[in-house]
Amino acid sequence: MAIKQLTEEQIREWSVEQKDRWWLENVYRGNMPQLTFRAGLTGFLLGGLLSATNLYIGAKTGWSLGVGITSVILAFAFFKALQKLGISEFTILENNAMQSIATSAGYMTSPLIASLPAYMIANQVMIPWWQIILWNVGVSILGVLFAFPMKRRFINDEQYPFPEGQAAGVVMDTLHSSDVSVGLFKAKVLAISAGGAACIKFLQAESLQLWLQVVAWLPKATDEESLKARTKLLEEGTKRFWHLPEDLFQILDWAKIPIPKLRGVDMRQLTIMPLADVALFGAGGLMGIRAGSSLMIGAVINYCVLVPWMIERKEILPKVTLVDGVEKLTYGMRIITLWSLWPGVAAMVVASFVALLSKPDVFVKAFHGLTGKKQGEDVLKGIEFPLWISVMGIPLMSLVTAGMATAFFGIPIWVSLVGLPLTFVLALVGATSTGLTSTTPIGATSKITQLFYGMVRPGDIKSNLATAGITAEVVGNSSNLLMDIKPGYMLGAKPRQQAVGHIIGILSGAFAGTFLFFVLFTKGIDPKNPETIASLQSDQFPMPSVTVWTGVAKVLTEGLSKLPQSVVIAVIIASFVAFVLEGLRIVTKNKVPLSPVALGLAFVLDFKSAACMFAGAFAFWLLGVGRLKEENAHGNLWVENHEPICAGIIAGASLMGILDIVVGVFLL
Repeated sequence: MAIKQLTEEQIREWSVEQKDRWWLENVYRGNMPQLTFRAGLTGFLLGGLLSATNLYIGAKTGWSLGVGITSVILAFAFFKALQKLGISEFTILENNAMQSIATSAGYMTSPLIASLPAYMIANQVMIPWWQIILWNVGVSILGVLFAFPMKRRFINDEQYPFPEGQAAGVVMDTLHSSDVSVGLFKAKVLAISAGGAACIKFLQAESLQLWLQVVAWLPKATDEESLKARTKLLEEGTKRFWHLPEDLFQILDWAKIPIPKLRGVDMRQLTIMPLADVALFGAGGLMGIRAGSSLMIGAVINYCVLVPWMIERKEILPKVTLVDGVEKLTYGMRIITLWSLWPGVAAMVVASFVALLSKPDVFVKAFHGLTGKKQGEDVLKGIEFPLWISVMGIPLMSLVTAGMATAFFGIPIWVSLVGLPLTFVLALVGATSTGLTSTTPIGATSKITQLFYGMVRPGDIKSNLATAGITAEVVGNSSNLLMDIKPGYMLGAKPRQQAVGHIIGILSGAFAGTFLFFVLFTKGIDPKNPETIASLQSDQFPMPSVTVWTGVAKVLTEGLSKLPQSVVIAVIIASFVAFVLEGLRIVTKNKVPLSPVALGLAFVLDFKSAACMFAGAFAFWLLGVGRLKEENAHGNLWVENHEPICAGIIAGASLMGILDIVVGVFLL
């Protein structure tokens, strides 16, 4: 069934009251079941599960992936199966409420791979789990309260597209209104993709294979002698157990072939190695060929040209360790990014702001009419989220958030409150950008906050990171909530129930994400030994966003003069290139094949991950995604089921990867 929409002329000419009345009469589905217990429970559980994939991918790449469409298809398939057991049909609005919860939960992983680890590493302190949960829930609810004063203008009045939300609405309409076989086929495609990816990751799972092949068969130790025997068997088994290597350079190790060098540096230390990471391959497939090829080009420029050159010039200095009395020089991702993050961040920030500033209407529309009085009758008074809750809730939650910042981070209350007007402005602009492009400039807006507090509180790295974390979460949650509500508006749902669902998702994601954070990243950390907290970042989980946040905060608090001259030159060149490329993209209407944001991201992402994502993007491009015209793509399995396939690959590989880590932590 085609979704009813206003024409461009109606959007332009009609008053808000006319648009609301039309929606009420033509789209609103009345009392159709929506936020039911089963929808809430399914969203809560699915959101917690899918947030795990986001945490896994985000810790590896710095990217957050929307889980809305994945959750929609999974819930549809699950309840279709239950229908055969006599369970009543899962309505389209129940599915919509469920995706609101799951999507909200999925985005709750963002601070766990960015601002919070950056704060912990910079200040050498572990934040307790209960403080992380309270902090994330508090700032996220503040973002929800910021969003609803903007909802009526962005969605009801201006009818912004919110492309990802619109896509979720179309998928739901297709699943619930078309032939049942269409929806079930998409669900099967997703399940097969997930199963195949999980099988590959299972063979690569080092801890899981060690446990299955060796540990599970070891005799129990009943005394000291049997313990020694068991330990000996474990050591022997560890040497001979088999798993499929993820780092393909291991094959060279097995064949005793030396690792190639670049300008005298082991390529593995430069992160230049072939990587068979299935989850990143799927992420590249979703990313598309433009972003994927830009990542690859940026990675080659950085790791194959600039980094070896800077090592040769002593601009990048190695870590020196003593091994058997001999000095050993090592580099690696953490050391390299101390130099390379600056041109990378400069390119991303400049490109993001050129895109925003190229559309003055983004700023004009963001403020136009927001404070104006509503004319005529409020026909949606009993359906919409009451604005008085935001009017009263924003000051209250601002004080609560400022109080938590004082209690948890030692930041004076006035410091948190003085930046809230700026946060509101940035949330307004961020939501406008999301509505037009589906891109939320969280990174750029948080850097503005860091710069602001660099001037307000010079030398205070605690304030710099914690307050920028508030901005990032408010901007992210307000924008994502509006994206979340868009499909509900298209399908005739009650906004206030979606708001409640979004908060349920916040709770689900906060608990699931925090639990997984401690399971995945804190092994080997001793809170009494502050130096061990730096291991939150590892070769397995480099957390590139953390590197960016920490680096920016240190420079803004210590002074830009401490940067090497080569960094300053690289920043100027990167900014200029990003400005030119983004300007050409705008002028040519996206015909420029390179993305300056992805080029910049390659400088804070390791080479092997960038190459793996490029491989995914290139493979799906060869299969027709983004290459074949719409009329030629009809009947193409890969093009028509692109999103379910990639989502399945990511989900299957990520969940098996998490299982492998859990086995390593608890069973080995």
